[in-house]
Amino acid sequence: MTVADELEPAIPETEATEAEEPIKQRKNGLYPGVSDELAESMKSGWADTELHGLEPIAQAAQTAARRAALSARFPGERLVVPSGNLKTRSNDTEYPFRASVEYAYLTGNQTEDGVLVLEPAGEGHDATIYLLPRSDRENGEFWLSGQGELWVGRRHSLTESAELYGVLASDVRELVDKLREATGPVRVVRGYDAGIEAALTDKVTAERDDELRVFLSEARLVKDEFEIGELQKAVDSTVRGFEDVVRVLDKAEATSERYVEGTFFLRARVEGNDVGYGSICAAGPHATTLHWVRNDGPVRSGDLLLLDAGVETHTYYTADVTRTLPVNGTFSEIQKKIYDAVYDAQEAGIAAVRPGGKYRDFHDAAQHVLAERLVEWGLVEGPVERVLELGLQRRWTLHGTGHMLGMDVHDCAAARVESYVDGTLEPGMVLTVEPGLYFQADDLTVPEEYRGIGVRIEDDILVTDVGNRNLSAGLPRRSDEVEAWMASLKS
Repeated sequence: MTVADELEPAIPETEATEAEEPIKQRKNGLYPGVSDELAESMKSGWADTELHGLEPIAQAAQTAARRAALSARFPGERLVVPSGNLKTRSNDTEYPFRASVEYAYLTGNQTEDGVLVLEPAGEGHDATIYLLPRSDRENGEFWLSGQGELWVGRRHSLTESAELYGVLASDVRELVDKLREATGPVRVVRGYDAGIEAALTDKVTAERDDELRVFLSEARLVKDEFEIGELQKAVDSTVRGFEDVVRVLDKAEATSERYVEGTFFLRARVEGNDVGYGSICAAGPHATTLHWVRNDGPVRSGDLLLLDAGVETHTYYTADVTRTLPVNGTFSEIQKKIYDAVYDAQEAGIAAVRPGGKYRDFHDAAQHVLAERLVEWGLVEGPVERVLELGLQRRWTLHGTGHMLGMDVHDCAAARVESYVDGTLEPGMVLTVEPGLYFQADDLTVPEEYRGIGVRIEDDILVTDVGNRNLSAGLPRRSDEVEAWMASLKS
């Protein structure tokens, strides 16, 4: 960081009001302090940059409807949903901030330290979004604080925020005192803002707060039209990211899996907010490690590359797609045999995704195919029903065949089991179907030719009124189509 030596010179404590902490000085900063003349100069001579006539964010109608559903579920109770705070990466540098899913889902806002509060009012609630206002130019915070606007960028004013998000905006610095004085039942989404939780410590219970988190998780099980559009946008960018990778596989061979990771990341940052999760760029035997995110191994011709990656949109919706690709563009006989088995399993799984079906159906269908192949290959003793009953196929299939997808890559994780895994599929749900076979390099129970081969194929599937739609159909899946696609990109 080029600014590291100079950040946060001190303001004399006499200039700070009683409600403020003096801005801290960096221990080894090059400037020992701020002269009265400089402090006075920095207060004036700045143009008015207030923005007027702002249009509401694209999902304003949806976030309002979500808040209304939340209000109806918990009448007469104060509901507190924080966005979270910056987290230190090392010393005085922070990780990039990502607002809590619950907060972003209900507001569309993504700034740190924000808090949504629903105050009981009549038969419903009054919603207020508490945010940091514009940096204070009177006390110098805008240029002296490490989080001042001259260091990290302009914030929206509270008036601007109210226009953008369609909800009253107030100064978050006043919220802790208000919450301490609050009476009546309160619920808070825990784990994001220790200061807010401390202010409510004598007013909340773990059980009641868990009910709030569960409700907000289950509310995301069925996606609205805006969310489906964002997921399709994430998938479309992801498809282009996979194409980028195929085009540079020769460079990855000359370097490492990190070339694959960096190539996909570029697409994610150019077209979206970020990657939705740590990209898995697993070549050769690394493909048998389910969450291989070190991405520091060699990429060799003749091996397979398992790429599990997804672009996250600017509104936090992420794709989650996996393709297993022959680095040299052509599957070997044994690679194709294993790949085609996984493809057949995925086909069976996708076919089982339909409205009114059980959530577990796609998993069971895919696992049945894989168990059949393992018995057919003589790797496990049948019959298939016995294998499935005892879970013997799991030595090589390892994981469940999919999960809900949305603002989290493993979305709706706090939902009740009866609403999720033991639930029924409905139109608007989006889930992954991702069977795999993984033969570890040290697995002596399989022939040597199998060892070190890992294959997973994953697509993002929308449940429709009549069946399903593969959002990631733009990426070929069948082995011969994969080879032809790769060849076309390299020509």
